[in-house]
Amino acid sequence: MLSQKDDRGPQPSSPPAPLGMLVARPVGVPLNARILVADDDPELLDAVAEGLAHLGAAVIRASNGAELIDRLAEDGPFDLVVTDIAMPWMTGLRAIHAARTAGVGTPVIVMTALRDDGLSARVKALGGNAMLLEKPFDLADLESIAKKLLARRRRKPLGRTLHH
Repeated sequence: MLSQKDDRGPQPSSPPAPLGMLVARPVGVPLNARILVADDDPELLDAVAEGLAHLGAAVIRASNGAELIDRLAEDGPFDLVVTDIAMPWMTGLRAIHAARTAGVGTPVIVMTALRDDGLSARVKALGGNAMLLEKPFDLADLESIAKKLLARRRRKPLGRTLHH
């Protein structure tokens, strides 16, 4: 684990990262995006949300798939959704599939510790703006995928278009 340094000299190492995410020092330009993060593991939810916030994102949190749907409806639109797959009440995949059915084309990063050959195809079925991120991962991996998806979104609109 990397410790962060600043003008005040060396700083102590951070506490151990939650299972599933390794923390690294941020690099590059700020994300400047509204991101919805969903995970039922409070430690990983905090680590991912705080990591993205540290990269310049405004982050809203959800602790399960049903809450993810609620946040999309009540607090949207979002530039990006980051969700775990295995959550109580409703999986992240099922929640995003429901959102897609309702016309929400927000890019999504699907996180998982599951090792299932069929997951990749199920994530691809969500569209070209969905990517799988396997745990454990570090902040640089999350940042890289987030920037790719956000860049695609800024190049062309996704989701419904209205015709008059």
